[in-house]
Amino acid sequence: MLSTLMNDMKSAMKAGEKSELGALRNLIGKVKAKQIDSGKTLTDDECIKVMATAAKQLKDSIQQYKDGGRDDLAENEAFELSIVERYLPEQMSEDDVRAIVKKTIADVGAESMKDMGKVMGAAMQAVGSGADGSIVQKMVREELS
Repeated sequence: MLSTLMNDMKSAMKAGEKSELGALRNLIGKVKAKQIDSGKTLTDDECIKVMATAAKQLKDSIQQYKDGGRDDLAENEAFELSIVERYLPEQMSEDDVRAIVKKTIADVGAESMKDMGKVMGAAMQAVGSGADGSIVQKMVREELS
């Protein structure tokens, strides 16, 4: 995954696309920082987790910039988010996530909000990087209440 990012960065350099280059450098920096922290080469799944975290941070930044009336900065973050999303696996539909949540609730035998921790752990493992945790959490709350 890191080699793909590096190759895309080189292509952006050659094409003179400064915005894309900046986004890719930022993403590569995050992946390399995680690699250094862990002390080993990251697997593709671990790289995807780093990118998913970056995407979530960018979404939060976009919302904060919009709330603050800084649409220019929100546009920059939105562009960077579009670059990050290129490398993330396609997100599952809400219907698919809800089906997994319902199956997980049945498998775990959850009956109330007290069982939310067990359900969330199993559901997040089932969806992997195919869905955002906040969406899964929302659906678990809806199904358990």
